[in-house]
Amino acid sequence: MKEIPFELKLGYVLAIVLMVTLVVFMIFIVVLYSRRQTVLQNERKLKEVEYLNLLLQKELEYQKIAIKERERISHDMHDDFGAVISALKLQINFLKHKIKDKETGKNIHELLETCDELNISMREMLWSLNSENDSLFNLIEYISNYAENFFSKTDIKVHFNNSSTLDMMISSEVRRNLFLCVKEGLNNVYKHGQAKNVYLHFNQTEKEFSIDVIDDGIGIKQSRKDGNGFSNMHCRMTSLNGIFKTMSVEKGAHLNFIMPLLSKS
Repeated sequence: MKEIPFELKLGYVLAIVLMVTLVVFMIFIVVLYSRRQTVLQNERKLKEVEYLNLLLQKELEYQKIAIKERERISHDMHDDFGAVISALKLQINFLKHKIKDKETGKNIHELLETCDELNISMREMLWSLNSENDSLFNLIEYISNYAENFFSKTDIKVHFNNSSTLDMMISSEVRRNLFLCVKEGLNNVYKHGQAKNVYLHFNQTEKEFSIDVIDDGIGIKQSRKDGNGFSNMHCRMTSLNGIFKTMSVEKGAHLNFIMPLLSKS
């Protein structure tokens, strides 16, 4: 067998070395490119995180500003409107004692009742604006106090059952809409229910919070179900992604308001 010339062997070796070098170089380029891409991705992720943190900080700042503004409006309303309503009631009472005409006196008495209703409405608005009240327990306490005061001058007895054990923060929108729904339900019991007792049940699970308004009156007529009061309750609960429904009972009426709770996970 003829021996391969040295020059050819050298050429083969150099070619192999060159190919190996080229492959190593290409691998090095690929690894370097991959590392560069990883660095760029990490930088992009870092910028995204920094951007999200900046947005979160701005959102927290906006929330703080909104809370301060709510508290400012609440204090201004309490100081300004509260003082005006009190002064108005004093003037009306002064006129009431000066006027002897019965018909005029009756009108003045109705005007005083309107002032009282205006004062109650203002207090409800102040309660909804105050960020210190943004909790589930505060909502339950406020509704309970309202129900007791609302029926205090009637023959209707109020009963409470509270199974809520975990307090949590809720927004002013949730508080106000739930309260207005229950308020409308209690008003219906007073005006139409002809009940002797009304029961307020507060129930809480991991996923939802519910309020039941139950009475032992004459029940709900279809005309009332189609009225503005029930329509408003449906709209308010829908706006909160909640549920409003009337439950079937042998006697009286049973209104059920369900509010989903945000998961902590």
